[in-house]
Amino acid sequence: MADSSNQSHRCPKSCDTFVALPPATADGHIIFAKNSDRPANEVQEVVYFPEGSYEAGTQLECTYITIPQVQHTHAVILSKPAWMWGAEMGANQHGVCIGNEAVWSKLCGPDTEEERLLGMDLLRLGLERGSTAKEALDVMTTLLEQHGQGGPCMEEGGTPWCYDNSFIIADRREAWVLETASRLWAAERITSGCRNISNELSVRTKIDAMSEGLKDHAQKHSYWSPEEGDFDFARAYSQDLPNNIDEDPTGRAGAGKRLMEKYSGSIKAQTMFTILRDKKSGINMDGSFRTTASMVSILPPPDTGTPCCHWFTATPDPSKSVFKPFIFCNGVEIAKYTHSPERGADDPVRIKPRFQSNVDRRHPLYRAHEKAMMAAEGNQDKRKELQKTMAELEEQCIMGMEAFLKDSAQDMADEDEIRELFIDCVETEMKFYK
Repeated sequence: MADSSNQSHRCPKSCDTFVALPPATADGHIIFAKNSDRPANEVQEVVYFPEGSYEAGTQLECTYITIPQVQHTHAVILSKPAWMWGAEMGANQHGVCIGNEAVWSKLCGPDTEEERLLGMDLLRLGLERGSTAKEALDVMTTLLEQHGQGGPCMEEGGTPWCYDNSFIIADRREAWVLETASRLWAAERITSGCRNISNELSVRTKIDAMSEGLKDHAQKHSYWSPEEGDFDFARAYSQDLPNNIDEDPTGRAGAGKRLMEKYSGSIKAQTMFTILRDKKSGINMDGSFRTTASMVSILPPPDTGTPCCHWFTATPDPSKSVFKPFIFCNGVEIAKYTHSPERGADDPVRIKPRFQSNVDRRHPLYRAHEKAMMAAEGNQDKRKELQKTMAELEEQCIMGMEAFLKDSAQDMADEDEIRELFIDCVETEMKFYK
């Protein structure tokens, strides 16, 4: 059962993840998007890791625990809190994208504070080891059952902030919603239309895969009985059952659902930019928690030969940031502008007891963006000019990408240009911050 002491650890606002599939999208693509809402002073970096090969017996150090490494890992681009191994969102070379949400199930309690795999570690492992959405789902659920999830999810001393996780996992063909309660899980397959998740369990009776013994566990603990009807994962395992669980959702989940329905049939990357920038709904968050980074991905059908395009801000507040494109290709680079400083063995997250000191994790783009935003604060003309310049840069990137993605026959002929696409955009952005 849930431990009431864990209630004080919760944050009622954190993250929104979206996926839109045909016929909801404009061009027959699948569109994935996420706002990562984290503690306001936390730095999120965008980093690229090429595919790798490893000898048998190699061990992998995640945020808190070490697990066996696999023989081969896929290339990944990640948007991640700089202090942890795992990621809030990202993509791999095969067009798999994943974003996570904090959720609080009836199984959350003091045991959730035990250092295991973070939900963000599971996300990165899914991307590194899964070449399809279903493969990533299988990787993540297998590791969840083997190692469990848990440990502080915030780089601060004092009361740890711990939670279970839900995920949207998408590829070029389909998407899955994976939701967890400790080592238990349920997953829903999405093949058309729109789906979003936002800090509460949302998988109901449409369960396309689940952990072994899940229904028996729910019955044993009086979370559900067959007399109540079909097994409902969210109703059975939600710590705080939303009053509107059988109605249209309210709050950010409901706002996100309605925004996607508003644009259904015409959803493109720019549509997701607009949704992620929406402050009225709370999807774009300010305050002690804020949107620290954002991501949008375009996943064309696999038979088109068109590459996937992934857009990242690497800076807080998408309404004050530029989405910059990245495409996987041979020899791709993203430089160090969005990499936080390496701390090695002296990092406070590695030294036990953990988090006893704070370090500056700002990367060069974060510093430049922060300085420009502070300089424009209170100066309406300067702020408008800065916003105009940022919008123009983003529009140029969008137009260039749209032209590129429409030419599915070019077969990456412009790979030299694509290789440094993200770097060029970041460098241009940093120039106008000076």
